[in-house]
Amino acid sequence: MSHTTADQDQLVRCAIEAHDQSVIHRDYWLQNEFVCLDRFFPASLADEWAAEAERLRPAINRNYVPKHKKGGSVSYYDVRQQAPAILALYQSPILRTFLSRIVEAPLLLCPDQDPHACALYFYTDPGDHIGFHYDTSYYKDRRYTLLIGLRERSQQCRLVARLYKDQPNREIREMRIPMDPGTVVAFNGDKLWHAVTPLEEGAERIVLTLQYVTDQTIGPVKRLFSNMKDAFAYFGPRALLQ
Repeated sequence: MSHTTADQDQLVRCAIEAHDQSVIHRDYWLQNEFVCLDRFFPASLADEWAAEAERLRPAINRNYVPKHKKGGSVSYYDVRQQAPAILALYQSPILRTFLSRIVEAPLLLCPDQDPHACALYFYTDPGDHIGFHYDTSYYKDRRYTLLIGLRERSQQCRLVARLYKDQPNREIREMRIPMDPGTVVAFNGDKLWHAVTPLEEGAERIVLTLQYVTDQTIGPVKRLFSNMKDAFAYFGPRALLQ
């Protein structure tokens, strides 16, 4: 079933209102700017986004960084051209207002030249994974990540979140999270040390990532570094040219 933008906005609003935002806000801050919301969005929305992701399969750029990551990625440029429902979700004022309240900061969309702004990660080959890392912000201020599960056909490939790694006085708490369709994970990119464990034979996993910032400004040197990293480790030279 295909929803109009207005229908999708209403379903997003209903999903938000069905949850206690004060509890989400509390958990986010208690967990060092991280929260996991199991099956937050209804299956009808997750299925539509998954269908758009499936149509984008020919645009996957396979990438491999020895000892760190292996997988497939589709950049914001392709999402913007071929996935209207996913794009509308990313640009949704309803969603952004909700997230802004949770993180206590006015969130902005990433600039159009950022291929990570709204992207898809495909784990389709055995051994696909990502090593531990922060979603480091190259912008003048903070960058926030929202992960949404679209397909989870794996018993082993899991998002691993290690909370409090940047707090020496706290014991690290590890969570292993299945990204079931509609499940949402939100965090401050500079706070959460996280990874994705290797995919097993015959399994598949698709995750949507949305990125928001508090300042769209980025210096030329950091922009160059970010572009080169994205071209090499995620989206390929074609994305860099765009």
